Amino acid sequence: MIHSLEAHACPVPDSGDSATITLAHGEGGRLMRRLIREHILTSIGNEFLTVLGDAAILPPLAGPLALSTDSFVVTPLFFPGGDIGSLAVYGTVNDIAVAGAVPRWMSLAWIIEEGLPVGTLIRVLASIADAAARTGVRVVTGDTKVVPRGTADLLYLNTTGVGEFIHAPPPGPAALVPGDRILVSGPIGRHGMAVMTCREGLAFQPPPTSDSAPLMDAVAALREANLPIRAIRDATRGGVAAVLHEWAEMSHRTLSIDENRLPVTPAVFGACEVLGLDPLFVANEGTMVVATTQESASDVLEVLHSVPETDQATVIGEVTDRAIAPVVVRRSLGRPMPLDEPLGAPLPRIC
Repeated sequence: MIHSLEAHACPVPDSGDSATITLAHGEGGRLMRRLIREHILTSIGNEFLTVLGDAAILPPLAGPLALSTDSFVVTPLFFPGGDIGSLAVYGTVNDIAVAGAVPRWMSLAWIIEEGLPVGTLIRVLASIADAAARTGVRVVTGDTKVVPRGTADLLYLNTTGVGEFIHAPPPGPAALVPGDRILVSGPIGRHGMAVMTCREGLAFQPPPTSDSAPLMDAVAALREANLPIRAIRDATRGGVAAVLHEWAEMSHRTLSIDENRLPVTPAVFGACEVLGLDPLFVANEGTMVVATTQESASDVLEVLHSVPETDQATVIGEVTDRAIAPVVVRRSLGRPMPLDEPLGAPLPRIC
């Protein structure tokens, strides 16, 4: 239920540290070394990072590698359900996991705007440390740059993730055949709506909360169950709609979904209804789309339901022969309608 649309501020944790970042913190001298030693290494240091070399020297892995890179420019830095720090870790880990690999290591580069409170940086570092510990991924190298006031939005993060393939990855959307089932791992649209309503100061009750979370345990559970997974993709920018269109293009099939089956929280439903948005187009940061065979759909659901991050997984549709539209959605009135492909993000700066 919508309680209010009065403006409110997103909560920013206060560490009690009133110091701010200066340009000198990014110039390689004493202040930069102190920042790295007293804050970054204290929070996320390990035997690879504490060497402070130009590159991390990593042990060999037995299997092939997966490599992914991403940048995080979300505003505000803190939002209901997460912050830029945990988001950077989970976003990187999820890209590796849905590719079929086990996340091992990541790099982390900071682009900090002059004037950022050191206390804010400390809180982001603590969040990164917690997320890294939760996922088992290790930050092994990084970089720190400081730019003048007004040339960035407080803080940007850039990451690269490295993962190891210990089993063959899913064949991918080109392998989709008519009859295959399409699932989502949980309620959709939560991250985009949480960030947007917080940024704009819209007071919904209950407030949308981000789904930012790691998907590696769910993917690992599917892998261990040895079920016939066709494709997996995390539904970030562009939401579930973007994934469906990508899969339809690569498979030359039509993906048909049922609006009544879409898992949407009351908070997201209410906010989208007021703002004229479709949850299918709203970004997620801890929700994935999974394609499997018709016969295995119930087994896949059982596995996903056993993992806390995906315990609300549901079947939302199926693959059919190519029809007049690549993606169709059966709306509440019962008629299947073409689902347009997103042309751009309706909610920018959400990751």
